[in-house]
Amino acid sequence: MTKRVMILATDGFEQSELFDPKANLEDAGFETEIVSLESGEIKGWDEDDWGKSIAVDKTVDEIANCEGYDALLLPGGQINPDLLRVNERAVAIVREFDAAGKPIAAICHAPWLLIEAGVIDGKTATCYTSIRTDLENAGAKVVDQEVAEDGNIITSRNPDDIPAFSEALIAQLKSDVREAA
Repeated sequence: MTKRVMILATDGFEQSELFDPKANLEDAGFETEIVSLESGEIKGWDEDDWGKSIAVDKTVDEIANCEGYDALLLPGGQINPDLLRVNERAVAIVREFDAAGKPIAAICHAPWLLIEAGVIDGKTATCYTSIRTDLENAGAKVVDQEVAEDGNIITSRNPDDIPAFSEALIAQLKSDVREAA
């Protein structure tokens, strides 16, 4: 059975941090599904202006729990995680994936969601420079490297880290496949 990755995002996601990992996951044989706050389409942010849109497959309110998904991908951008972290259901989804021990991959500003969900305390993590203090204040051990893995939590700093970020998530998904066999 093909592994499925939920991509939780809304308007203002960093375009490369959604589209590139999504393509990398699909190229590796995994299915992806876009989950957002509202149905229709969400629009990305591309460096200094609005970018491409992508269709939403389901809304957060249509997700009963994290069953049927094998991992959670949280793209960054400044706007996207800031909007998601004030939505109770979006934050609950992050908590559910963590409680189930399923991989959660957060890049750039997306660790704000890990903070809001209360799942980062005591973990080693990385993020975009401007939110490092937020992560430290939430109890994380912050490192400055392209990818940090601590249990099921995978974090990266910025779009330059996407190759390593994608590889880490794909490796955890493949490792899980071997363990289940």
